[in-house]
Amino acid sequence: MSIGKKDTARLLIHHLSLGGGVDTVRRMFYVVVVSLVLCFLLLLPGEVSSPAGTALTSSGCDGRYIFVQELPARFNVDLLRNCCVFSRWAGDACHLADNGGFGRGLGGDWYATDQFTLELIFHSRMRQYECLTDDPDRAAAVFVPFYPGIEMGHHLWGSNVSVRDAAPLELSQWLRSRPEWTKMGGRDHFMVAGRITWDFRRWTEDGDWGSKLLLLPELKSMTTLIIESSPWHRNDMAIPYPTYFHPSTVAELTAWQNRVLKQSRPWLFSFAGAPRWRPPNSTASLRDLSIEQCRASARCKLLDCAGERAGSCFSPRRIMALFESSVFCLQPVGDSPTRRSTFDAMVAGCVPVFFHPGSAYTQYAWHLPRDYRRYSVFLPEEVVRQGNESIELALRKITAEEVAAMRKEVVGMLPRLVYGDRRRGAAEFDDAFDVAVEKVIERVQKQRKQIREGTADDVAEEKYTWKQSLVGTNVGDDEWDHYFSHWG
Repeated sequence: MSIGKKDTARLLIHHLSLGGGVDTVRRMFYVVVVSLVLCFLLLLPGEVSSPAGTALTSSGCDGRYIFVQELPARFNVDLLRNCCVFSRWAGDACHLADNGGFGRGLGGDWYATDQFTLELIFHSRMRQYECLTDDPDRAAAVFVPFYPGIEMGHHLWGSNVSVRDAAPLELSQWLRSRPEWTKMGGRDHFMVAGRITWDFRRWTEDGDWGSKLLLLPELKSMTTLIIESSPWHRNDMAIPYPTYFHPSTVAELTAWQNRVLKQSRPWLFSFAGAPRWRPPNSTASLRDLSIEQCRASARCKLLDCAGERAGSCFSPRRIMALFESSVFCLQPVGDSPTRRSTFDAMVAGCVPVFFHPGSAYTQYAWHLPRDYRRYSVFLPEEVVRQGNESIELALRKITAEEVAAMRKEVVGMLPRLVYGDRRRGAAEFDDAFDVAVEKVIERVQKQRKQIREGTADDVAEEKYTWKQSLVGTNVGDDEWDHYFSHWG
């Protein structure tokens, strides 16, 4: 156990005042000397206490400082005044913003966290970041605490394009007017979006869904951290969906990891979800096939969320109980390639089964291993459609040893996949937030180097961004090219 400067001096004074083998006059002389030493020690530069309460030396923040823009309230906090309007697409909407975006508390480290609250969670965590600065010239990156997903939630239905684009255009103008913007033309700025990229990339000027936020020139310069990114653009990066689990200490995290590693799993595989509408006489989707095969198997557990049963999929306890009792969890494409369910399943120690590489492998490059075989099963969509082998038969071929290795990998990844609760004290492990911030800073450093050297990424190759995430290069043929020639 280390002893601080104060404690060292006080121990010396205490020892001398008790005696220590010298006469009284000499003892008093030593007490005076040591008292002067104590005053000198206390005036020496010491440790800097961070906002999160972590003892960091100033050099520990060098190259890690973040400057947070002070946005007008209409871009964030004012958007939370009537959360209940989101109830049509969020189960517990009136409590979306509770507990720093975690939602209503369920006990311990568990919360009824909505999948669309990443903006609130990230902003709350940024307030506790240990290396904040008020000096933009000292910052490694600039955080823009806009809530684009919450803002868009107010205009998803029944709003024209001018209404949907109003806040994005206002934000762009505001950012461009700031002195911090001129430093790198926005390339050192980043923000978070709690909805998928397609909600901010309206395909046509007069389209009936979404805004053009991520198509604006200013946002093309910035980095947007988002729950699902575009495989063909560089200005957004996918980071994990929020889950229900938000541990604050290593002990809490480790206890949960040990539990799910030892969990009894009576179901070989499971699925939670509902069919998606499709035109009459059209081909069944992988989601439909997954539901059909799960219903037909005695080794699959289905949590049907269709119609009046939709509330089942808003119940954290029912969702987690299903995944904790399953060896494999099916993750077919739904309205878009990614699913929040993927991360809930992995928190439960369930090995995810993907049918499209865009569901995880080309998305979460900062948080998941590049070798997807270590933690998941990939069943190509076309193979399942051909019907030569059922999902159950394919999963039964995987040995117990292989399953154990994948589950161990999944459980070992959990610190990087969850958003920890730092409101109760200092950070004890790097979580999804920490990984994302570190990677943003690395990205900005690369941009700065390119500016100094007069080089830049080849924009012509931007359409192959998904390959960069997958194999580390934008060139060359790939067996998955056909998945990204169109979306769906």
